[in-house]
Amino acid sequence: MTDVADIEVRGRLTPDYDLSGLTWLRVGGPADWLFLPADRDDLSAFLAALPPDVAVFPMGVGSNLIVRDGGLRAVVIRLGRAFAGIEIDGNLVHAGAAALDAHVARKAAEAGRDLTYLRTIPGAIGGAVRMNAGCYGTYTADRLVEVEAVTRSGEVVTIPAADLNFRYRQSDLPEGCVLTRATFDAPEGDPEALAATMEAQLAKRDATQPTKALTAGSTFRNPAGFSSTGRADDVHDLKAWKVIDDAGMRGARRGGAQMSEMHSNFLVNTGGATAADLEGLGEEVRERVLSHSGIRLEWEIMRVGEPAPEAE
Repeated sequence: MTDVADIEVRGRLTPDYDLSGLTWLRVGGPADWLFLPADRDDLSAFLAALPPDVAVFPMGVGSNLIVRDGGLRAVVIRLGRAFAGIEIDGNLVHAGAAALDAHVARKAAEAGRDLTYLRTIPGAIGGAVRMNAGCYGTYTADRLVEVEAVTRSGEVVTIPAADLNFRYRQSDLPEGCVLTRATFDAPEGDPEALAATMEAQLAKRDATQPTKALTAGSTFRNPAGFSSTGRADDVHDLKAWKVIDDAGMRGARRGGAQMSEMHSNFLVNTGGATAADLEGLGEEVRERVLSHSGIRLEWEIMRVGEPAPEAE
C-alpha cells in the first residue's frame, strides 16, 4: 500500500505538523500530516492516491475549532490562496472555500449584492457551508445554490444545496469530502446601504463580544427549537449566554481558560490555556446549566483529536 510520504504533490505535505498555530484558540497537538494543495487538480490527485484507511480532516482557518492536546491522527487538508477566489456573475456569487466570509460579504456588497450576513461571521466559506453559518436572521441555507467538492476518492463533484440537508449549525457532507467552492444567490442591494449595514453590524459585534481575545466564536448552540431550514422558532428562542449566566458561570475559569466576562457564551484562552483546560471548562458549564435549568447545551465549537497522554 502507498505510504503518505511517497505521494507526489505540487503543494506542501508536512509530517507531524503542530496545529496550535492554525487555530484561533492557539491550542492543540500535531497532525500526522498537513497538506496544502497547490490547486484543485493537486488535491484530487492526492486524495485518489491516499490509502483509504488514512483519515482526512479538512480544516479552514481554525476559527471554530479545538484541536485536543494529543493532536490528530489524520491528514489535515488546508486550502490556500488558489481556493480563495471570488467571482460575481449577475445575482450569483462564486466563492472559493478558503475565501474569508468577511471578504465575500464586502466584495458582493461592492457589486450591489447582499451577502451581508457573512460580514461578522469568523472563518471561511467552507466552514460557513459545513456549519450552516448564520447571523441576523439569515443562514447559509437561505442563500446557497450549490457547492463544488472533491470526494475522498478524488472525484470532483457538484452538490446542490438541497442535498446537504441543512439544519441549525449542521449540514450533511460525504465523509472525507473537501469543499472547494460555493455558489450563492445574492439579492440585489444598494452598495452604500449594504456597506452601512455591515458597519452597523461590526459596531454591534465589537460592543458586545470579546473580539480582541483568543476565542473561537460562540461556544454553544442556542438551546432553541429550529425548523429544517435552520431558522429559529420564536416560541423556544432561548439564548445560550442567558442560561450560562443563570447558572452562575459568566467569568468561570479553569487553568488558562475562561468564560468571557463580556459575553458568557465565548470561551477565551487568557494565556497559556491547554485544549484540556478549554474543553474541560466547557463541559463544566454544560453540567452546571443542566443541573440548574435542565437544559443540555450542545457544543457549537468542533472538538477533534486525542487528549495528551498524561490527560488520559
